[in-house]
Amino acid sequence: MTETLQRPTTDHVAVPGGALLPALQLGPITVDTPVVLAPMAGITNTAFRRLCREYGGGLYVNEMVTARALVERRPESLRIIRHEPDEVPRSVQLYSVDPVTTRHAVRMLVEEDRADHIDLNFGCPVPKVTRKGGGSALPWKTGLFESIVATAVREASRANIPVTVKMRKGIDEDHLTYLEAGRVARDAGVAAVALHGRTARQHYSGQADWDAIKRLRDALPDLPVLGNGDIWSAEDAVAMVEQTGVDGVVVGRGCQGRPWLFGDLQAAFERRGERHRPGVEMVCATLLRHAQMLIPYFDGDERKAMQDIRKHVAWYFKGYPVGAALRTQLLTVESLAQLEDLLGRLDASIGYPGADAEGPRGRAGSPKRVHLPEDWLVSQELNEDQRQMIQDAEVDISGG
Repeated sequence: MTETLQRPTTDHVAVPGGALLPALQLGPITVDTPVVLAPMAGITNTAFRRLCREYGGGLYVNEMVTARALVERRPESLRIIRHEPDEVPRSVQLYSVDPVTTRHAVRMLVEEDRADHIDLNFGCPVPKVTRKGGGSALPWKTGLFESIVATAVREASRANIPVTVKMRKGIDEDHLTYLEAGRVARDAGVAAVALHGRTARQHYSGQADWDAIKRLRDALPDLPVLGNGDIWSAEDAVAMVEQTGVDGVVVGRGCQGRPWLFGDLQAAFERRGERHRPGVEMVCATLLRHAQMLIPYFDGDERKAMQDIRKHVAWYFKGYPVGAALRTQLLTVESLAQLEDLLGRLDASIGYPGADAEGPRGRAGSPKRVHLPEDWLVSQELNEDQRQMIQDAEVDISGG
């Protein structure tokens, strides 16, 4: 099988008119195609970002990195913030629950010239994050949220680096925070806010609330607002823009196993009708190249690269008639040669399977109880026990 990535075949339909949206301006950064790759732990490393960038324009954010682990210069955290020489702008997403650690981490990124854009994570719903008061739990504590955001903006401004915020609607429907958090972030000087239209309790279940995204857009007329949630196709992105009036979209799970989605998105935002319809041959070529690029990312550790590519197999072959036995073998692949051999057994003449290859990727799951620190919801301000907990809370949750 060839190692050269070719583009999948496309359908060409001319669509008249100008661009759907103007370029997104984040401080000194101009994003011509207002599309952002959402940071996803264990997914959006340099290899996957390159695949996406080769298909379309946008802003490509790396995996979330923990502020404390970054300040302590842990090897995995330094790997996460590594960018390729031609990757401009360099976008880093930072997770923190403590303003002091935030200051040190942003100062490090500034003084060592490691980023052109910093995004702050206030959207992660996983228990190991929220039980420490982080991610989607943190905006409930308004003062803490304001302090972290303002500290990051102040430190980043020394190098004219824009700071953005990504958040959810709130903890649950009884504890919504997005409108207040949006105003606080705006007043602290962020360049944009992105809203995932789900609560922490929803996790990834149910349907994203685009009406909430519109309400935030309307509440912040002087600040770019980006929408996130249930964008599985270019048509979904256009629908979100038209329904909510957002200035751009953030795409997460919809691009898993489909880096060409960014080509579709750019075409749609330029009002062109081109869409990628890859057959098995092109899916295999892309998957193989993805695996090849993971090897240098893991410093030449081929086995680690193969272990990493396994999680992508089901996403790449969603809807394609691969067969259970071969899928199982691909999920236990140990070497690049073995991967190439297994992919070579597929019928390369099989074309695009249509709707079966589209739609949600992975499991949406069901609503989950949100794990929070003790008495977290009693007040929107920290009590003394919570303040001490926050100071001790920053664990390394990067890459997981």
